Amino acid sequence: MTTGTLITVAPTGAESSKADVPALPVTLAELVATGSECEALGASVIHVHIRDDQARPTLDLGRLRDTVAALRAETNLIVQLSTGGAVTDPESDRLRVVDAAPDMASCTMGTVNFGDDVFLNRWQFIVALHTRMQDAAVVPEYEIFDLGHLTTLARLLDKHGLPYGGHVHVDLVTGVPGGMPATTEALVACLSAIRDLPAGTTFSATGVGRGTLPVMLASLSAGGHLRVGMEDTLTYAKGQPVDSNMQLVARAAGFARLAQRPPLTPDEARALLGVAPKVPAASPA
Repeated sequence: MTTGTLITVAPTGAESSKADVPALPVTLAELVATGSECEALGASVIHVHIRDDQARPTLDLGRLRDTVAALRAETNLIVQLSTGGAVTDPESDRLRVVDAAPDMASCTMGTVNFGDDVFLNRWQFIVALHTRMQDAAVVPEYEIFDLGHLTTLARLLDKHGLPYGGHVHVDLVTGVPGGMPATTEALVACLSAIRDLPAGTTFSATGVGRGTLPVMLASLSAGGHLRVGMEDTLTYAKGQPVDSNMQLVARAAGFARLAQRPPLTPDEARALLGVAPKVPAASPA
């Protein structure tokens, strides 16, 4: 069992609108402020979706590069970009996310029904994304929406080698309509498949919506890590909307300490995940 807890904050996502959720961080300034405050509370990774000037989801490469640069300048967080984007984004745009040179990027291991939509991840696309990250020295987080995705990951690693950095880390995303349920039983089923992955593989778990609490507690008890944020849940308790991402990170950090597995610092998380140490910014001439 890992002695500390990796806490990832996913502050924005691509599904909720700013008009419906005013607390959602959609501007670069809002995202950086959220990252800084969440780091102070115990987050070590930030999973990033970005928005355009109208607060619509975008994969614009210039904006992605600006976001990575700003988060690196103002925080010590590991910057993880989403290659999922929105369900309508073409594969070419999703592959190009890696060119923004984040520390990490997501790599979803298969197609899944996503509410009324379909989140499409062909085998050929998965291979292209995995190998592109190897070449670009970007550490993947393999996103698992269903049990069979872990089998796909085992096949990927067998055929195309370990990720950059050599460490395999997966995120078990539970509670998406069309994916595996946000239950302890689903998480336990995944643990058996994870044992077939390379030695030392670690996992985080995400409970979408009302599954947040049971999945968080189950993950901690099984030696896993946590992902929380307004991408995944907008309700703190029944009938109580989330005030901010910081509220969710603070709760996760509190549970981690109760489990006697306190939050990892960003530098400790880099060592765990195989992410290169952060290079200090150059001093002015």
